[in-house]
Amino acid sequence: MNISMTGRNLELTDALKEHISSSIETLKKFNLDIISVNVVVSTQTKKGKEHAIVEFVINLAHKNTIVIKQNDEDAYVAIDLATNRAQKSLRRLHDKVTDHQKVGLNEIKAQEVDVKEEAEKMEDEIIPVELNLYKPREVEDVLEDLKASDKTFEIFLDNENKTRVLYKISNNKFGLY
Repeated sequence: MNISMTGRNLELTDALKEHISSSIETLKKFNLDIISVNVVVSTQTKKGKEHAIVEFVINLAHKNTIVIKQNDEDAYVAIDLATNRAQKSLRRLHDKVTDHQKVGLNEIKAQEVDVKEEAEKMEDEIIPVELNLYKPREVEDVLEDLKASDKTFEIFLDNENKTRVLYKISNNKFGLY
């Protein structure tokens, strides 16, 4: 990574250069391919007050250039604020790059196939059951059969040729549809 520091209307002291260098070193932690960082520190007088303006131009390989300008009364504070903004921008870019690299197109296609197969496995299997509705039965006869078996309900035709359902509510209680 190439670092260039320029002072406009301001002499860059060794302490200021060291502060800029240490601030730029913190940008390496995002593992982005930073080609160069150009830092321009200048002063401007507005309404009788001196303001320090710090501009970071960060050139990334295969990406857009990030430009950050920060204005403050103190040059050190302006550098710190610009560094924080640069870290935020690089963190966003890093998260974007790493999130997109985790899942490739082929992996997504493979997941779609797996989802379809899993859905087919999870479908309920319906087994047709033949009903013995040959002749009409009395409710009392069906009740005795239901008490004797483990079934929870029984479907039958009554004497009026209506389809009825007798079901267990609890141990000694039954319902009839």
